[in-house]
Amino acid sequence: MAQSKKKDSAPPTVQYFAAVLRLLRERAGLTQDELGALMNYTGSAVSAVETCAKPPTDEFIDAAEKALDAGGLLRSAIKYLKLERYPAHFQGFVQLEQEALSVSSYCTQLIDGLLQTEDYAREVLKAAFPPLEHDEVEALTQARMDRKALFDRKPMSVVSVILDEPTLRRQLGGPEIIRAQYGYLVECAARPNVVIQVLPMSRGGHAGLQGPMKLVETADQTTLVYTESHGKSILISKPDEAAILARRYAMIRSQALGPDESVRFIEESMGER
Repeated sequence: MAQSKKKDSAPPTVQYFAAVLRLLRERAGLTQDELGALMNYTGSAVSAVETCAKPPTDEFIDAAEKALDAGGLLRSAIKYLKLERYPAHFQGFVQLEQEALSVSSYCTQLIDGLLQTEDYAREVLKAAFPPLEHDEVEALTQARMDRKALFDRKPMSVVSVILDEPTLRRQLGGPEIIRAQYGYLVECAARPNVVIQVLPMSRGGHAGLQGPMKLVETADQTTLVYTESHGKSILISKPDEAAILARRYAMIRSQALGPDESVRFIEESMGER
């Protein structure tokens, strides 16, 4: 009964993968223990995937693909399984982000997920309420790290991030984690396709007081704007509405410190920790 409830509550792609894996295994005339042995996994690990008790890792999928000679059928699921690691309201944006010509973010509460270290991201997720289970925190942390593939993608995507100063002042996980996070920001800013700017609190009133936003430029050069709050998201695609927010972002950028000044600001902040 517990296994049935677990399977029913699993994301659709996880359920589908489990069903296909079981079908291929049975067609090959293998028990779970026998398939596990071919994959260098235990039979219980195979059972956990087939009953949706645990989602398959990329390594598990590769091993099953080879052991069952699946012709790419299992490996083709990786892209869709990765999407389901994200909250439902964020999955559509992740697809846009990973394919975008450019991604621009204005952050007011937290450092953008693309620029978070693993430890910082974990602390953010541990602070969620209602609280997340340990396995959920780890899965979401890894999913957030997977988004960094955007940095090295070909063709190269341009990433622009404006950090409101409070994002740098918020203490998450203690001084060591924060220092490492600052160091990672400096490292990211050195990339040729990444621009990081800081909007200092000394600016007073500015165009970003209405809240954070993300802009993506799609392959057909359309600008979309994504906003999120308390697990709800809005994707703005109407050209006139998106254009207003794009102009607002440009104003915020003009009010922020320049890229070089921003790196110095972050380095000085690192020295304070």
